[in-house]
Amino acid sequence: MFKSNSTKWTISLVVIALIIAVGITISPDNPTFTPQTAIGQTNDSPNQDFEYLERANRAFIKVVNRAKPAVVQIATTRSVPTRQNRSDPFSDDWFEFWFGPRERSERRGQDEPQEREEQRGLGSGVIVSENGYILTNNHVIENAEDIMVVLPNGREYRAEVVGKDAGRQGTDLAVLKIDGNDLPILPLGDSADLEIGEWVIAIGSPFGLAQTVTRGMVSAKGRTSPAPGIDIAYMDFIQTDAAINRGNSGGALINIRGELIGINTAIATGGGFSYGNVGVGFAIPTNLAKRVMTQLIEKGEVERGWLGVSLQPIDYDLAEKLKLEEPRGALIREAYKGTPAHKAGIRRGDVIVEFNKMTIRDMNHLMHVVAETGVGETVEVKVSRKGAEKILKVKLEKRTPEVLARLGGRAERFIPDEADVGAFADIHVQDLTNELAARYGYEDESGVIVAAVERRSPAARAGIGVGTLIQEIEDVEISDIKDYRERIQAVKNQPKVLLYVRLPNNRGAAFVTLENQSD
Repeated sequence: MFKSNSTKWTISLVVIALIIAVGITISPDNPTFTPQTAIGQTNDSPNQDFEYLERANRAFIKVVNRAKPAVVQIATTRSVPTRQNRSDPFSDDWFEFWFGPRERSERRGQDEPQEREEQRGLGSGVIVSENGYILTNNHVIENAEDIMVVLPNGREYRAEVVGKDAGRQGTDLAVLKIDGNDLPILPLGDSADLEIGEWVIAIGSPFGLAQTVTRGMVSAKGRTSPAPGIDIAYMDFIQTDAAINRGNSGGALINIRGELIGINTAIATGGGFSYGNVGVGFAIPTNLAKRVMTQLIEKGEVERGWLGVSLQPIDYDLAEKLKLEEPRGALIREAYKGTPAHKAGIRRGDVIVEFNKMTIRDMNHLMHVVAETGVGETVEVKVSRKGAEKILKVKLEKRTPEVLARLGGRAERFIPDEADVGAFADIHVQDLTNELAARYGYEDESGVIVAAVERRSPAARAGIGVGTLIQEIEDVEISDIKDYRERIQAVKNQPKVLLYVRLPNNRGAAFVTLENQSD
């Protein structure tokens, strides 16, 4: 009996094993065994594979068709001295690198002091609000005298510059405004959610070819030094292999949900005579662009927090000497006297490892975190000093050209005010601060101080240099930047303009006549 039962159990186990291995099923409606192999469970017909590919293909097409109406072409016109253009071996390459081939038309007149030519550039932009706000790169519209926005349907709008965040001390972003309503827009995505390997789509106007679409993936995040010649202070780029070329600048980088996650800004090239795409492009993350855009719209400028330090990266050797477990944080090379950092007790040799309760990866990360923190806000800073951690409290000041210029009580490279770029006689000026008055010997004086003068300009030939104080324009006294700009506007049609200037360190004063190139 036991043998018979054992045999039955053995047969039962074999049947169960066959059912599992072969995939035999029993239908309750038709109690028969049906073998289902692993191959039989998947459809070996190519039709199903093509269905999947077609669905993915249609999905990309729908995303692109929704996004394209909000990506515009930006056409700019600017006038430059022909002689200046010819004397600068890099001007043509730089312009065409970013904007693509340009058209030129020379304008000559008997009253003009020198021959000039017209430069026309093409770039891209993204409509981000139904009432006409557009995000683009500052270098797309820099120094432009006329800006036209061309929608995909061919409609043209004249654009006004709402604000710019110049590359050298900013992000190379700009906000334009056109007079429109119910315009197509791209929704802003969260660039912090981007993952390396994620599919992305670039849309723009490379080489003037509007509405060009390319596809790729996120190759890397947080790039800080993407390519030689890119001079941008706050670099935190998304790297992508989606093809980006000249003219793509200011265009859209979107995710597969059709959200804007970056503003295409730069490319790395193969060098030599090649200026085309080699699969390495860079876009400004939307989260950074959103913060900059909001401030430009609301305030006309970007306010950034300021510590008043110079920084140094940390390698493994330094980390060991600084008693850090690994290279991390930002090493303070110098904390300038009188700055927020110095007042808070931050000293040379300290390593900032935490700022406002955020762990600091490196010096570039600290720059971004400080810049994004509100001006006047008091925050906790954790520093590592000779291996011991210490908590300090810092009240941030506003980052301005003036505070940058007084670091350590000495003159630093001046960053021209954007409103003065291409200014009268190639002179860049700023208000006379107490620090500048003390430095150049102008106590109890008023006027605007010359902070930079273009080489080979009429002002330079007339002997005007850094530190010269402009006190009168055509017999009208100048007290500040506002007076200066109003007076320059008032005399813009005069071929020559008379200035009364005072020279630094009590070297005297003089009347100077300058050719008015803006005439």
